[in-house]
Amino acid sequence: MVSIEELMEHYMIENLSEPFAPRYNIAPSQMVLAVINAGEQNRIGQLKWGLVPPWAEDEKIGYKMINARGETVAGKPAFRAAFQRKRCLIPADGFYEWQLRQDGSKQPYRIVLKDVKIFSFAGLYETWTSPDGNKVSTCTIITTSPNKLMADIHDRKPVILPQHAEATWLNKETPAAGLAELIRPYPDKEMEAYPVSSSVGNVKNNSDELIKHI
Repeated sequence: MVSIEELMEHYMIENLSEPFAPRYNIAPSQMVLAVINAGEQNRIGQLKWGLVPPWAEDEKIGYKMINARGETVAGKPAFRAAFQRKRCLIPADGFYEWQLRQDGSKQPYRIVLKDVKIFSFAGLYETWTSPDGNKVSTCTIITTSPNKLMADIHDRKPVILPQHAEATWLNKETPAAGLAELIRPYPDKEMEAYPVSSSVGNVKNNSDELIKHI
């Protein structure tokens, strides 16, 4: 579990604008913590998971935009502008993936770093304005091919950025070539996965019981 102090130190945040509480189960369309760079300093806040491009006619498109494939993100109309200027970090200390078994059932796994530290998913964000003027800030998580650890569980994995690369990702001046170099599988030797309860399949469940090894 990540403390407020760890969060603020990792991302060099001076002040939190809203209360922070650990969460153990987050689903698309819910609010997630995200870090952006506001010029001279990083800021942390909440974005709705499921990116809605500014040109979208309906907010519901966000349900189809929870992930962006790293191989095509730079050219896709929905993500192209955000990839150039609106990149963010999504803090986490673990994530879930479901493994399809030979008998057709599915087993959820929790994937963490072996050092049990906080890490960052590579994300993009946008602000969409509804016809009545309501503004909605949204985000998506970039995915890539799996490393050896993840290959037995799922055919995609979120892009995890090494800590030394987080500032490069947030920097609006980083060239496309520099960004492309960061979209790669995280070293499998630095990660581990373990089975957890299928209760994670119900987003109403949100307790530390969900992250325990079964």
